[in-house]
Amino acid sequence: MPLGEKAGFEKSQSRYCGVETEFNDDFPQLLNFNLSTGSFDFVVAPLMNPTYRPSLLEKDGVLPFAASDLVLSPSQWSSHVVGKISSWIDLDSEDEALRMDSETTLKQEIAWANHLSVQACILPPPKGASCANYARCVNQILQGLNNMQLWLRIPLVKTDDDAMDASSTSFIDSWELWNSFRLLCEHHGQLSIALDILSSLPSVNSLGRWFGETVAAAIINTDSFLTNGRGYPCLSKRHQKLITGFFNHSIQIVISGKPAHSIPRPSSDLAANNFDNNGESPQRHSLRPYLDYVGFLFQRMDPLPEQERFELGYRDFLQSPLQYQRAISKALLDRVPDDKASATTVLMVVGAGRGPLVRASLQAAEETGRKLKIYAVEKNPNAVVTLHSLVKLEGWEDIVTIISCDMRFWDAPEEADILVSELLGSFGDNELSPECLDGAQRFLKQDGISIPSSYTSFIQPLTAAKLYNDVKSHKDLVHFETAYVVKMHNIARLTPSQPVFTFTHPDYSNKKSNQRYKRLQFEIPSDTGSAMVHGFAGYFDAELYKDVHLGIEPSMATPNMFSWFAIFFPLRTPVCVKPGSPLEVHFWRCCGSSKVWYEWCVASPNSSAIHNSNGRSYWVGL
Repeated sequence: MPLGEKAGFEKSQSRYCGVETEFNDDFPQLLNFNLSTGSFDFVVAPLMNPTYRPSLLEKDGVLPFAASDLVLSPSQWSSHVVGKISSWIDLDSEDEALRMDSETTLKQEIAWANHLSVQACILPPPKGASCANYARCVNQILQGLNNMQLWLRIPLVKTDDDAMDASSTSFIDSWELWNSFRLLCEHHGQLSIALDILSSLPSVNSLGRWFGETVAAAIINTDSFLTNGRGYPCLSKRHQKLITGFFNHSIQIVISGKPAHSIPRPSSDLAANNFDNNGESPQRHSLRPYLDYVGFLFQRMDPLPEQERFELGYRDFLQSPLQYQRAISKALLDRVPDDKASATTVLMVVGAGRGPLVRASLQAAEETGRKLKIYAVEKNPNAVVTLHSLVKLEGWEDIVTIISCDMRFWDAPEEADILVSELLGSFGDNELSPECLDGAQRFLKQDGISIPSSYTSFIQPLTAAKLYNDVKSHKDLVHFETAYVVKMHNIARLTPSQPVFTFTHPDYSNKKSNQRYKRLQFEIPSDTGSAMVHGFAGYFDAELYKDVHLGIEPSMATPNMFSWFAIFFPLRTPVCVKPGSPLEVHFWRCCGSSKVWYEWCVASPNSSAIHNSNGRSYWVGL
């Protein structure tokens, strides 16, 4: 059974917990005991007798697999079994016989697992830092797999720098092992990670890297559990936070190892964990208390807020009026003193759409006791139909004049006191706001107010393996040179963001140009360890008027707003950044006679190609 269904979680978001088992050639009994008696959702089980060695098998002998494919139904194999490849294999061994046996066994076991249609197989961890032959063999296998996933088992280990002697050569960071392996396998989309969670954990920054990687499962050994005052298993606060993070990223949990706790009595004491249980089988599963505790952690999580439930369908897929009302209210109070409140203020909404900013402007006028004359300029003929219906429905005919025209070509009958627009994209200027407002600026009085008055774009280096693999799956240059608007979830933000381009309105400078260039340098915290940069998240922050801001930059984002998601700029070749090594990035905003586009590249620690040169793959037409 799943760990449970919670308020605020879709059924598809129910989290699952499996159990790692020893070899057993009675697979129906193994499955029945762990699923029915233990209430686990799946088993991680060896598919081959661990004593098997190809070099010792007689020619034409039957391979010692755990069971025939006929002992379980296809749905049982695919839903409840994850294959566990023999742990003895060592494809980088100096012993040629062992190396050859290992390669033969790996291919045989994965071929059998593929025949059984299991959802995934867990590969044993590399035996040493050198894993080229192991990765080569796995990469060969991946080329011929259909849908089955391979999960490489990696221990969650990183020794802190300050705990190491300066001359020490035993520094360990298991992320480096994973990174080396996946690079040799060309970032294959069917290769994921099964993280072994140990009793001690690395730093918070180091752990954060893994949430941007393709972690499919977290294996928690019973040795990692502490004992509470009642004698039951529990986890440290840091482990609890980590497991909760795994739940939020749909990472499956696996319990592994022998029982390490002497439970006071046969039946689970529900009060120990506040976890509802439906009764005990006479043959109690020895790892059930660990499952109960993991279920307790899941049930204890807060329900997803309504906004996040709405956003679930947008996570990691390539894809506000209240603030405006506040800004317009402040502008009206500054523009029109109380003793002249009866004077009419001319306000133009350029890019009026279906009318939310027209409504916000009128609500601001009512709130402040000021009078408005509004021009609503909109070039989309369908939106204009909606605007006319709205104006008639609300009785605004004497206040609002609708102009069906491109703002750049409209000849306004009078100048505006306030110019309101909502032309912002996820990167601020990526939907031609500067060009459109430059064209509309001629409507504004010399002392007039533009809302927004300025906006700044930001970028932030990301580990985003899922997004990278999605882009890579298209197998062409165009997709690597395109920016994607995406609700980011399975990512690791490696450093704080930095500002890129700023635009201010109105802009009366003589040498006005909307072309921009920025060189940025990022420093990844030293306790993070090495990290893979797959691309950059782009955000914006806009100053609507004075202290009224609107934006999605994480450190100052407008609360409870999902009108904009971040934008993702991918790298054709991900860049591995070592601790203490600066990441130098260059961004350009380029303007031609008929289009606007971005170019970007990395200059350090390794130079990348300049992406989207001359707007060959991605641009916005003028």
